[in-house]
Amino acid sequence: MSSSHVTVDDTTAPDPFNLAREAADFIAAQSGVASHDVALVLGSGWGGAADLLGETVSEIPSHTIPGFSAPAVAGHVATTRSIRIEGTNRHALVLGSRTHLYEGRGVRPVVHGVRTAAAAGCSTLILTNGCGGLNPNWVPGTPVLIRDHINLTATSPLEGATFVDLTDLYSQRLRDIAHTIDADLPEGVYAQFRGPHYETPAEVKMAGVLGADLVGMSTTIEAIAARHVGLEILGISLVTNLAAGISEQALSHEEVIEAGQAAGPRISTLLAHIVKSL
Repeated sequence: MSSSHVTVDDTTAPDPFNLAREAADFIAAQSGVASHDVALVLGSGWGGAADLLGETVSEIPSHTIPGFSAPAVAGHVATTRSIRIEGTNRHALVLGSRTHLYEGRGVRPVVHGVRTAAAAGCSTLILTNGCGGLNPNWVPGTPVLIRDHINLTATSPLEGATFVDLTDLYSQRLRDIAHTIDADLPEGVYAQFRGPHYETPAEVKMAGVLGADLVGMSTTIEAIAARHVGLEILGISLVTNLAAGISEQALSHEEVIEAGQAAGPRISTLLAHIVKSL
């Protein structure tokens, strides 16, 4: 019996850390920036923040960087930018072409950007996403700091006997800095499902019972890989819709994009202020 579903065995691919080093060297050569300080992965609704960080030194089509490919999701940028953070000598690496687990290309491509950031010299990683909210008080357009996560993908980016402590995965220090910018920022627990289908109301209810406040299809696997390579992590979700069963409205990707566009200027300004305060 044939099947249209293909499971990628990425263990036959080149060593992921060598590939990350190759990608970092390529970015350094193309941008003229030998080392970066902070990396950002900008999910749905967050793309405008890059324009507010400072001067763009270099913009590289992501698919030309070793190990990267063009984005498969509408609303995600296709370039990787090196930006001199305004008022500082520090540089931000804004990673484009985020790969999601549901694309079926294996786990390694999902975390390649994170590993490349570490190889490029970054010590801090900011992960953002658009997600569904379980708290009915968090209307679409609400940014929420991630304080912890639940990985419901049944996979990990770590291979072999690689044991990493995730107790304080999302940095309290960075969340405290974010609260100095906006003291009213709520915090929550983010649960990642594999996707690409949206969660059922029963699955959302299950996630809530487990302690989740937010549900989406990214971030947790990247955060695990980031901790492994020594990055300090700040996670921020944008509630683009109420999760299935919380709202009576049907879910759509168009709704996610529209909510992100509506909140874009406000959350981009927030994120830029946070980066400049690091």
